[in-house]
Amino acid sequence: MLDFGRYIAGPYCAMLLADFGAEVIRVERREGGEDRYVAPITEQGEGPMFITLNRNKKSVTLNLGHPDSAEIKRRLIVSADVVVANLPLDVLAKTGLDYESLTAIKPDIILTRISTFGHEGPYANRVGFDSVVQAMSGAMSLTGFPGPPLRSVVNFADYGTALHAAFGTMVALFERARSGKGQIVDASLLATGATFMQALLAERHVLDLVRQQQGNTGYHAAPNDVYQTKDGWLIVQVIGQPMFKRWANLVGRPDLIEDARCVDDITRANNHPIINEAMNVWAAERTTEEAIQQLEAARVPCGKVHSLGEVFADPQVQARKLFNFMEYPGAEKAVPAAETATRLSETPGGIRHRAPTLGEHTDEVLQDLGWSAEELAQLRSAQII
Repeated sequence: MLDFGRYIAGPYCAMLLADFGAEVIRVERREGGEDRYVAPITEQGEGPMFITLNRNKKSVTLNLGHPDSAEIKRRLIVSADVVVANLPLDVLAKTGLDYESLTAIKPDIILTRISTFGHEGPYANRVGFDSVVQAMSGAMSLTGFPGPPLRSVVNFADYGTALHAAFGTMVALFERARSGKGQIVDASLLATGATFMQALLAERHVLDLVRQQQGNTGYHAAPNDVYQTKDGWLIVQVIGQPMFKRWANLVGRPDLIEDARCVDDITRANNHPIINEAMNVWAAERTTEEAIQQLEAARVPCGKVHSLGEVFADPQVQARKLFNFMEYPGAEKAVPAAETATRLSETPGGIRHRAPTLGEHTDEVLQDLGWSAEELAQLRSAQII
């Protein structure tokens, strides 16, 4: 697989497949892609996003704009089953990574192309980032407390699109094994944003219901909020009448069970100040740990609001070994990378090696494709690799 991705969506898509054994070659400019240097944490300037999303890959540098790079690109494509590229349509065509150019070299190639808006329509050649789609999907209009629109700190459109693209790539590989035909796997951040927001969008369209920002308070059930304890914060979410009854009895408010303002989830959500008041009184009298123990005993979903540093110390995170601490050249400490999130019992994925330094595998990969050491030296001197 060739990874021409950048930032999150393309690299994460390729990383998911690399974790399960795909040989992934990341192709970068000679000076390195922009995403390599976001939020630097190493002496060379690599950032945590690059280090964590490009594990299990090899790095080859190639100046695609140089006319003498065409043969290198051709041999790389011939050797690949999949090309991943999150680039606008005009850039794909300019660099010869569009489907027509790729199939002229390898007819059964699979092109996984990822863009901000999709490759049809008036925005096909516009560029954008996750935050643009958070805005255009409607998500930002409802995030945060009343005031300016807010984006999520998590790039959900990027990561979600990568998941969609990886799933589509696997389906395309399965189909090619059956029919021998390659195809285009098309994913876009805007489609992901619309997909993730579809329930709220449908509610708006069908009921003409105009929601407003209301912080951590849920729209469709209560209690569904963040509550302050003696020593911190916890989140509690109750859905359904059986769970609500258990919660009401736990917090000493069984009267709410028969209250007309609490007859079902949506009614409770519409009257959340009553329920939040009861929950706030109960939580304020307990430490976070005490509250969690009692809520869990009543089978009410809850969790502590962790700071970033507390995440690593969580006993469940440690028991499940959710992080792999990788040594990386130039980093003062080992860099924590989330282990493969999907676990297979018979063919598990995992982190086999760290992300590559810039061009670390250029000679190895190109020698395998037929270039001699002397030819590689000439290519490097000509600033092609």
